[in-house]
Amino acid sequence: MTNRKMDTDTHVFFYEQEFYPLSNFSAFSILWKGIRFDTSEVAYQWEKFRDHPAAQLRIQQAPSSYIAFQIAQVSKHLARPDWDTVRVDIMERILWAKVDQHEYVRRKLLETGNRILVEDSWRDSFWGWGENRQGRNELGNLWMKIRTKMRETTDKLAIGSQ
Repeated sequence: MTNRKMDTDTHVFFYEQEFYPLSNFSAFSILWKGIRFDTSEVAYQWEKFRDHPAAQLRIQQAPSSYIAFQIAQVSKHLARPDWDTVRVDIMERILWAKVDQHEYVRRKLLETGNRILVEDSWRDSFWGWGENRQGRNELGNLWMKIRTKMRETTDKLAIGSQ
């Protein structure tokens, strides 16, 4: 296991530590498409299998986010055919649901300031930055996009009330 980096003046590493609420495995339930999910990770994994309700139910009823992830991994042959095309957009919408439904998550996101957000995952070079720290960091990029849009909305509201 790789040692975790500490947050700096320029970067937030949210896989663990202070900004763990930004992790998809953090214990913030969300209401997604009329269904309550224990975490954003479970909602995301559930979305992979829109054509396979039995797989969705197993994921939704998993006793932990990690087990939901494992179920999705062994069921990946059943994933919707457009998954690679739609997964980033779906993740963004799930993250918006998370910040809309949890004031604490919104506050933690805004507390990151202008720092670069990095999912400090050594296992995932798509959503995180991976073992060699050269990954795409898509989850961090989505959080930064949401943070920017939240600020723009707040700024517009402040200007409109003047």
